[in-house]
Amino acid sequence: MRQRPLPTPDAIGVYTFPDDLANAHRAHQDRLTARRRAGDATVMEVTAPYGGHPYLIEQRHPVGQPVVVIEPHHDDLVLSASGLFLTRPRPLTVVTVFTRSTSAHRSALAEHPGEEAVSTLRAGESRQALLPVGADQRLLGYRDATPPYRPYDPAVLKLVTADLERVLAEVGAAELLAPVGVTRHPDHLLVHEAARRVGCRWFWEDVAFWQTYGLSTDDRQLFQERVGDSLVPELVDITSVLLDKLTLLYLHASQLQPLHAMYRPLRHAWTTAAALRPADPVCFAERFYRRETQ
Repeated sequence: MRQRPLPTPDAIGVYTFPDDLANAHRAHQDRLTARRRAGDATVMEVTAPYGGHPYLIEQRHPVGQPVVVIEPHHDDLVLSASGLFLTRPRPLTVVTVFTRSTSAHRSALAEHPGEEAVSTLRAGESRQALLPVGADQRLLGYRDATPPYRPYDPAVLKLVTADLERVLAEVGAAELLAPVGVTRHPDHLLVHEAARRVGCRWFWEDVAFWQTYGLSTDDRQLFQERVGDSLVPELVDITSVLLDKLTLLYLHASQLQPLHAMYRPLRHAWTTAAALRPADPVCFAERFYRRETQ
């Protein structure tokens, strides 16, 4: 049971929360600090590689059927689906496809210029963010797309599919989870198609980006036209772990500054939870899709 209601988005700023979200997170960190000082070994420390700021978070204990998460980039699982695994931890292997990158906030690029430096920084952020859920990670080593975006190369799709088949053979039986491809970002569309080719039937809604968390009306319409009624949506309530999800977002500090801009994915989680709100006036959710058995 929550000790007190979480803050909710303000009525004016579409992407913002009042300052009480920052206050709620600080209070959450204070509670975890008290638990750790009292000897609670389940509270662990993680550190944001960019900036070096430490945070506390409760370590999860995965149970149940293993899951292989196939993410395009280092932060995609955290942005769109980490609440699920903070709420319902399962044994995880995270396969990150596009791990060679020059994508970072300009402040991070000034300190970490070039592909090698940015890629190393982002990989470090990902390692820290995956520690609380006990995930193993495999990096496939492909270079991410850069603007202006063009359709993905079918030859790369074949290579990624073959790499995924190899990883899945090594990992063994597991449920697969990948982005559903609402966004038309070529890396997301490629990973979605590759995941489908290796048997994935469970997908997360990949719209919780830093700048455009909801995507445009035409993106959503084109997505609906592509999938028709072949996918069944489902909501996962992440209200109880919202502040821990914010901690994981903070670990990816190279991608967005100032840190309060990372409230945007949480604003989207508020919007996503609209269908749950009659039963709970303060709730946040992530959306997933399952492909119907044919």
